[in-house]
Amino acid sequence: MASDAPLDHLNSEDLLERLAALGVVAETIRHPPVHTVEEALPHWAALDALHTKNLLLKDAKDQLWLIAAPTDRLIDLKRLPGQIGSKRLSFAKEDLLFATLGVRQGAVSPFALVNDRERRVRLVLDAALMAAPRVAFHPLTNTATTAVRTDDLRVFLESVGSEPLVVALDAALEEAAP
Repeated sequence: MASDAPLDHLNSEDLLERLAALGVVAETIRHPPVHTVEEALPHWAALDALHTKNLLLKDAKDQLWLIAAPTDRLIDLKRLPGQIGSKRLSFAKEDLLFATLGVRQGAVSPFALVNDRERRVRLVLDAALMAAPRVAFHPLTNTATTAVRTDDLRVFLESVGSEPLVVALDAALEEAAP
């Protein structure tokens, strides 16, 4: 599979091989390129897992944050800093995303942490993801989606030295509801 990832970063096939070497059972479906959750939904119907949206954000101190949440989760960027212990957040620029994680917009996921050799990115997982039996992410490309058991996601994250912050991202919204 051709890749436009930087030469020192893994591509999708490399990632799937690494998952297999870790003993992670991964189910991958191929589909046309998708850039939004809405575009992906028809393809994801064939994959039994909790599907996600993923954001790479940068705070005022240049800390990078990868936020992964269920597709239906509302993420309030004004409340999020307080939930994760950060300051003002903004979306990371495409060139920073590519240089750090080796992926383009639309392919961001916790799997991309395999390419974060400098460990610049803090991972935040919505608590609902960690409660699901299986979760699905793009495997470094937006032309495929890969589902793994949540326990296997933990195995992968440990293998890349990432200790996620698990937060109920909707808690502040629920507390504010009448």
